[in-house]
Amino acid sequence: MNADFEEHKLQVQKWLKIADEDSRLAEFAFEMDSNIPYRLICYHNQQCVEKYLKALLVSELIDFPYTHSIEVLIKLCPTKYNLSHQLSDTFNLSNYAVARRYPGDYENISREDALTAVDSASKAKSIIQIILHENKFY
Repeated sequence: MNADFEEHKLQVQKWLKIADEDSRLAEFAFEMDSNIPYRLICYHNQQCVEKYLKALLVSELIDFPYTHSIEVLIKLCPTKYNLSHQLSDTFNLSNYAVARRYPGDYENISREDALTAVDSASKAKSIIQIILHENKFY
């Protein structure tokens, strides 16, 4: 592999590293004895998916706007990966990106919501890891 590809791969891996930090922090929060911050678990799962998608876009040399919208990022991904269909259940994670991090008029986020966010993020990670592995970035 040439030096340019190695640098490109390093940039992808930087995105994956911080995405995995979000995932690990969200998983750890479930281990708290009380007052589990389900809102933050959902937020960090959203961040994980967002960063995995951005890693994929970096691997494909596709520029992306400053956005927290999972749907927008998925639409930028090559159609050959069929992510709009495979990851449509992750679109709702975007709701946790900004508004839910601040006080507002919305319902409390439940344990079930957090578990759903974990499942969605886990699915997205697995699918994107396979793509990146096939393309020699993972």
